Amino acid sequence: MAKRADARRNEEALLDAAAAVFVASGVDAPVRDIAAKAGVGMGTIYRHFPTRSDLVIAVYRHQVEACAEAGPALLESSPTPRAALVTWINLFVDFLVTKHGLATAMQSDEAGFQSLHTYFIDRLEPVCGELITATVAAGEIRAGVDPFELLYAVGNLCIGDHPRYDARRVVGYLIAGL
Repeated sequence: MAKRADARRNEEALLDAAAAVFVASGVDAPVRDIAAKAGVGMGTIYRHFPTRSDLVIAVYRHQVEACAEAGPALLESSPTPRAALVTWINLFVDFLVTKHGLATAMQSDEAGFQSLHTYFIDRLEPVCGELITATVAAGEIRAGVDPFELLYAVGNLCIGDHPRYDARRVVGYLIAGL
């Protein structure tokens, strides 16, 4: 049975709030912080997502979809394809920050983690490819940039955990080199 429109909106608001809390505090952030940010009771969270793993996976899928949908919208609304690509890569970096800790939250479910990773690549690689193609066609980056390699490189640059390390700035160096 399909969810009512208000239930879908509430779930989306909850997922957005959880993503923001995860970015700020990691996936181990207290559920009460997520409930407060979403303006709901903790029971509402547990009704939608009985376990932390369920919530983390839902946030992950929600952000993959948001990132995938943003690509075409950015190409349409940005002043240049390169501006769209840069904005999209920054959204991707935000997503990767949220994704940190997913493996820990899913320790006992290696197959589930692998299927999410496959979903992530299958959904985002074509969007990245469209952005790259448009940017190359506009003469704003060199030809031959592989979408998978770019996503992989950005992902690896987001792993740094030193307090003086700014993943977004380092990813900016990579994008400037395109």
